[in-house]
Amino acid sequence: MSTVAVIAHTGKTMGGGLTELRNTLALEGVTDPLWYEIPKSRKAPKRAKRALEEGADLVLVWGGDGTVQRCVDALAGSGVPIAIIPAGTANLFASNLGIPKDIVKAVRIGLHGERRPIDVGRINGERFAVMAGAGLDAAMIRDADAGLKDQVGRLAYLVTGARHLKDRSLEVRIQVDGTHWYQGKAACVLFGNVPDILGGVTAFADARPDDGRLEIGIVTADGLLEWTRTLGRTAVGQVERSPFVDITSGTRFVVKLDRKAAWELDGGDREPTKRLEVEIEPGAITVCVDPRVQG
Repeated sequence: MSTVAVIAHTGKTMGGGLTELRNTLALEGVTDPLWYEIPKSRKAPKRAKRALEEGADLVLVWGGDGTVQRCVDALAGSGVPIAIIPAGTANLFASNLGIPKDIVKAVRIGLHGERRPIDVGRINGERFAVMAGAGLDAAMIRDADAGLKDQVGRLAYLVTGARHLKDRSLEVRIQVDGTHWYQGKAACVLFGNVPDILGGVTAFADARPDDGRLEIGIVTADGLLEWTRTLGRTAVGQVERSPFVDITSGTRFVVKLDRKAAWELDGGDREPTKRLEVEIEPGAITVCVDPRVQG
């Protein structure tokens, strides 16, 4: 039997909670896992590294995208598979990989599923699995605090996003793989490793988490009318046809901003900066997935 570690964010729940998780593991023969409970996602990296030191060869992560991101950052390159038990608000990484919000099914995938190498992005030295960016998206995430998300779920992003539609655009310069790609105004700059990002909408239809590339998109919409048109295109899966969106892909990116701006990765906001350096790390993590689901 493998040595299984569980890293559980105690502020997240689904189904019968951690009691059901323990019982489900026991029914699968995992009666004495390494067990680490954390009150905040930022505590996860230390526990993930301890799990490696104590011989874990499978790490189950109970939480949302923020907790998963912290574990991904800590476990990348270790070769130890990550199993996701999606107990968060959005669970975008899990949903992109077809991992259900169901404790029994997610545990079975973790213990018996396919071990799939997955790319991760790296932005200013920190890894992400789903998305990263600066501008409106970061402002939305920063303001959608845990209390609001607990009350209204994903709608928290719409509530906070509406507050920032009149924010002054950033002046940006972007290089992709060493070549100038864009210079001008942008409401936000987004990087995607998977198709469905903020709010679960398909923003990068061509993104694949194992193709060795990241997608980058800029949104130049300004004001309510232009944003309404852009979001309308996004809602019907045609964001690339919006006149206010440009998308390309690459492996290395440099984004220079005219002023310090908040940035985010996988639903977690970070301190403002004027420069983003981004690259892909192909196959850096191994994730347990259902072999019947393509993601």
